[in-house]
Amino acid sequence: MHDNPALHAAAGDGEVVPLFVLDPKILDGSYNRPNRARFLAESLADLAASLEKLGAALVIRRGQVAEEVAKLARSVNAKAVHMAGDASAFAHRREDALREALPCELHVHDDSLFVVPPGEVTAVGKDSMSVFTPYHRKWEKQHRRSPLAAPRKLSMPSGVKAGTVPTAKQICTGKTAPNQLPGGETEGRKRLAAWLDQHAEDYEEGHDDLAGDRTSRISSYLHFGCLSPLEVVSKASPVAPAFVRQVAWRDFHAQVLAARPRATQDDFRTRHDRWRTGKDADREFEAWKQGRTGLPLVDAAMRQLVDEGWMHNRARLVVGHFLTKTLYQDWRRGAQFFVDHLIDGDTANNTMNWQWVAGTGTDSRFNRVLDVTTQALRYDPKGDYVRRYVPELSSVEGAKVHTPWKLPPDVLNQLDYPEPIVDVREGNDRFLAARGKK
Repeated sequence: MHDNPALHAAAGDGEVVPLFVLDPKILDGSYNRPNRARFLAESLADLAASLEKLGAALVIRRGQVAEEVAKLARSVNAKAVHMAGDASAFAHRREDALREALPCELHVHDDSLFVVPPGEVTAVGKDSMSVFTPYHRKWEKQHRRSPLAAPRKLSMPSGVKAGTVPTAKQICTGKTAPNQLPGGETEGRKRLAAWLDQHAEDYEEGHDDLAGDRTSRISSYLHFGCLSPLEVVSKASPVAPAFVRQVAWRDFHAQVLAARPRATQDDFRTRHDRWRTGKDADREFEAWKQGRTGLPLVDAAMRQLVDEGWMHNRARLVVGHFLTKTLYQDWRRGAQFFVDHLIDGDTANNTMNWQWVAGTGTDSRFNRVLDVTTQALRYDPKGDYVRRYVPELSSVEGAKVHTPWKLPPDVLNQLDYPEPIVDVREGNDRFLAARGKK
């Protein structure tokens, strides 16, 4: 409702028909997953309740998007259709289909989902930028409109059947994360306000603190359009410039994917990797997914993902490096597992972050390697993050929790915790050798 350019423009023209179409191309595909279905259902219910207070209703349809929108537009004799622009190839195909099917004008608002839409920040002679720092410098200087207020009242044509807001199981069946955050704009705004009040000022100092968790946790609300990134940036800029930089990364990845849509499957910059496959690799991948690698920080992070449908940003970096470099396995395997669980599983952010970590994306230091234990001691020095998600190690005191294999054998045997599936240094050396750097 707040800072929604499509809704604002439509309401300014008179009567509006707020519409959400459940698209079988998404519902039946590899992207539709229980965690996001639950979050989406809760978000739609919250939106429907907000619209009802203003005199409108959320109209729900199921079917091909262009066909359903065109059918409804004809039935109410619509003058125009307003929608938010997006960056993916799928979104562009949907937009093209709408233009062809509609009996009226289509207005695409590219400033709805991004602070700076893809294509507005470019290098000379190019349609996008592939290095973040110069992109960010230009991004900061771009003109930004003021956030739009939520409408105070809406009018809707009579005779439109709203339909029923779907439940989570009507969108996707299956178990959801036990402790995932609730969806909806109302909840998202509460969380943003609380974070701005409690953690924004010390975000730069503490955003990598795994146990302290000073992150905003609003990524899912941004992904589902429950919060406006422009409004978030306008509120955070005075107090948390380091946080605003993270929002700029979101725009950066969107413009990379918009220019290179095949990057969802193909290396952005190939390193001619021959990723490990076979029984040993599959066994290691299963241990990684289950949080049973014997590396406590990796295991804690993977269990947080399954438990909450979310993972701390520093932890995402560590588990990604561990899979793609220490285990030398294909980034696509990790990206798909994240898609299976992350509520904020944004196509551009998820894909390009995994490629960055794997060294096939936009990272200029594409052969960098991380030591898991060093990362653990630096960002979880007391071991509280690990103990929170790996109960087998809850009795281990302090930083010893990060190296349980160094405990006395009689203590280790009582923990029901596996030995490391790989020697990290040897794994990293194997990766560097494969890349021709060792």
